[in-house]
Amino acid sequence: MRAMVANRGSRQLEPASRAVPEPGPGEVLLKVRACAVCRTDLHLVDGELPNAAYPVIPGHEIVGEMVACGSGVELPPAARLGVPWLGWTCGRCERCTGGEENLCEQARFTGCHLDGGYAEFAVADARYCLPIPDGIDDVHAAPLLCAGLIGHRALKMCGRPRRLGLYGFGAAAHLVAQIATRDGIHCYAFTRPGDARAEAFALELGCAWAGPSNQVAPSSLDAAIIFAPVGLLVPAALAAVRPGGIVVCGGIHMSDIPSFPYALLWGERTLRSVANLTRADGIEFMALAAAIGVMPQVEIFALGDANEALARLRRGELTGVAVLVP
Repeated sequence: MRAMVANRGSRQLEPASRAVPEPGPGEVLLKVRACAVCRTDLHLVDGELPNAAYPVIPGHEIVGEMVACGSGVELPPAARLGVPWLGWTCGRCERCTGGEENLCEQARFTGCHLDGGYAEFAVADARYCLPIPDGIDDVHAAPLLCAGLIGHRALKMCGRPRRLGLYGFGAAAHLVAQIATRDGIHCYAFTRPGDARAEAFALELGCAWAGPSNQVAPSSLDAAIIFAPVGLLVPAALAAVRPGGIVVCGGIHMSDIPSFPYALLWGERTLRSVANLTRADGIEFMALAAAIGVMPQVEIFALGDANEALARLRRGELTGVAVLVP
């Protein structure tokens, strides 16, 4: 099979020819139909995820068709499945048994510790695969498996805000905006300074305001989600939310957060992070996405053009999500 492989220190994916993997007990072999490109993949290629198991095939937003399975798998032939970031947990620790499998210390992640979807075929643990609703096609389902899931989990952590700030208007934020505005939440999109295209995109999706992240919010916010991996935005978001407000950091990696005066946190403001997701999150969100018609904006790339997709993501040139189609 064809694959794009991340090697330690290369900062570029290398095209490779690999044997089609064989599924073991409890595993499925998927023919990859689509795999979305996530900013976490960029962090992986850039060597910013210290525990990654290089060499590794990136990609953790996989939609595939089951073509084979190992013993113990009870799924219908040709099942269409989604493979998210959380690829395996121990199932025995206090976190796993207490409903926090996303925090399992032994967890393995797709496209980081386990080969992912930047390939023609992928093997995955059947227990951690999600059924894809019939009403969502492959290309538009792929971004829901991380950008959508993490955005959904982050939004739930915000409580019931009336005014929500979204810092970094990319893959996750443009999906959160669709859910939030439908629920009557006023969204304020903070974009990279000078990115007029992202501002226009946010307004098209129903945001009440869009402007550069170095501007002061036009209204006091009840909550804010930071998707951009920029630590400087943490004190800015804390300053933007009202007393009692919530700031959620939605990325797996972020540059260092600068020191800030205690006054920004005081007033019972909350600062927290989102770490991974649970299978329950996935089942809940995929049903919601199908029910309300969440629709990612996508740009399709061939598998061999994965480096170009990552480069455009790095430069902030994508509106929505890049999706690789083998």
